[in-house]
Amino acid sequence: MKFNKVDMTVSAVRRSQYPTDNRPEFLLVGRSNVGKSSFINTIIHRKNFARTSSNPGKTQTINFYLVNEQFYLVDAPGYGFANLSKNKRKKFGLMMEDYLTNRTQLKQVFMLVDFRHKPSSDDKMMYEFLKHYQIPVTVVATKADKIGITKHQSQRTQILNDLGLCVGDDFIVFSNVTKEGKSEVQEKIERVI
Repeated sequence: MKFNKVDMTVSAVRRSQYPTDNRPEFLLVGRSNVGKSSFINTIIHRKNFARTSSNPGKTQTINFYLVNEQFYLVDAPGYGFANLSKNKRKKFGLMMEDYLTNRTQLKQVFMLVDFRHKPSSDDKMMYEFLKHYQIPVTVVATKADKIGITKHQSQRTQILNDLGLCVGDDFIVFSNVTKEGKSEVQEKIERVI
């Protein structure tokens, strides 16, 4: 599937602002600075469509990107941001919980983890939350180009073991530099829609 047309249609902070056209939605979750914007740009084959930042926690809304007028890639605020107030973190948490548990258009979550590191406690909590609510998830290990190929298998094993990946959930090693994993993500979206 080629992603020819992409529009950033909605930046939402509440349910009433979400799209109402019932197209399938693919949510991206992950820690701040895990590479969600780079992931989006790689998948849709654009350089700077989703803004990347060196300052974690820049995304503070749920952003809906309409792709090929068929489905939405949905970019959520990163979790684990330390420089935001406790009140703002709580607000983001409630917004995400509402979206994840009530949004019938949500078809798949792409949970991004940094391939270079063990999953954080936030990553584990997010995965357990998704499993509790039986939400289909694909774990995407980003920044694979930053690790030597000889360490790939040990990193992969560590992430799978630490998360306790369930049977039926996919694991994709991804790099926005080498484009490793790009076609797997695109095929996953195509199968779901």
